[in-house]
Amino acid sequence: MSMTDPMADMLTRIRNAGMASHAKLDVPSSNVKVAVATVLKDLGYIKNIKTISDNKQGILRIYLKYDDSQEPIIHEIKRVSTPGRRVYVGKDEIPRVKNGLGASILSTSKGVLDDVAARKVQVGGEVICTVW
Repeated sequence: MSMTDPMADMLTRIRNAGMASHAKLDVPSSNVKVAVATVLKDLGYIKNIKTISDNKQGILRIYLKYDDSQEPIIHEIKRVSTPGRRVYVGKDEIPRVKNGLGASILSTSKGVLDDVAARKVQVGGEVICTVW
């Protein structure tokens, strides 16, 4: 069975692991997934990431982060752009999530960036997901 949207699969696994209070999760690795996970780590939504090589495409291990009452830091993570409906924005139309409390993650010509960094370098791109 082929997967039509691997990024949505990764985001769903993160969402489900958070609801089940898992400490870590494994997803099949790709360059874009590693870049998105790195942005989530830099923003403080996940604790750490590790890439594990195997004989296939590799595994991306994501360590989830929880607050003092063991609630997941990621309240909501949504896929915006899908393979059937790509969502592109210019540098002036980058969406704000929860009035700045959350973040949009974009794939730009400067790499995968969060919304604040994309506004700083004044570049638009494809909105991969939103998180808060």
